[in-house]
Amino acid sequence: MRLAKVALPSGESGLGVLVPEGIRVLPFPAGCKSLSDILYSSDPVGLVKQHLAASKLVSFAEVDLQAPIDHQEVWAAGVTYKRSQVARMEESETGASHYDRVYTAPRPEIFFKGTARRVSGPGGPVRIRQDTKWSVPEPEFALVISPQAKLVGLTIGNDMSARDIEGENPLYLPQAKVYNECCALGPCVLLPEQPLDRAGTEIRLSIRRRGTEVFHGVSNLDQMKRSFEELIDWLFRDQCFPEGVILLTGTGIVPPNEFSLAAGDQVTIDVTGIGSLSNTVVQG
Repeated sequence: MRLAKVALPSGESGLGVLVPEGIRVLPFPAGCKSLSDILYSSDPVGLVKQHLAASKLVSFAEVDLQAPIDHQEVWAAGVTYKRSQVARMEESETGASHYDRVYTAPRPEIFFKGTARRVSGPGGPVRIRQDTKWSVPEPEFALVISPQAKLVGLTIGNDMSARDIEGENPLYLPQAKVYNECCALGPCVLLPEQPLDRAGTEIRLSIRRRGTEVFHGVSNLDQMKRSFEELIDWLFRDQCFPEGVILLTGTGIVPPNEFSLAAGDQVTIDVTGIGSLSNTVVQG
């Protein structure tokens, strides 16, 4: 089942259930004030199915999908793919050995990415910092995790990064990663009803500029070195997340070093079983 957060005609948020014919829209069930309330319930799929009869079927063109986040923090794991390890070493003369070691170290790289207000939804903007000349999107598989450290859903994330700022000095990582509209999530949260097929889960990135595709990349989830359980365990060590947390799990797709995003670019990330997340790049 794929659940989305939608804007209702009243201006409030409601629940969308993505189906082959379109999207079924309904207010949040009684006792639930947010998407998180549903996701953190004991039986999210059963709860939604109880209320589907009251839903209205509409086309995607008739509805405004929002980022599937309420008050959670967003965190991210880095250097979880071999391609990411190589790219981080290439961009940083001073910190190359750090990225080499963290790929194989027991402790992963985990860092704070942002709050809900910094996150864009489907169709929203993702930003290039004004003080960067080398900026890229990072297509990532994202975990939706409850306050009890339970993995409750899966979504798509775009971890925008200023590679030149990070490469200049690893201590600049927060500035390279955390700023307004530095992240996008969506279009929905997948509630897997069967074990996830990591080998069969494909992540695709397409970047279009003035209507022409200027970059295309593909990776598979089974190329990720670390398990979800391992990353969640490290994230929750001496940490609590009363509102839950969304964890980006790293990228296996990195554009060539001579490529940088430009304002107006269209970034689209497709993930098997979840859908497609598209955003427009802005700067200034």
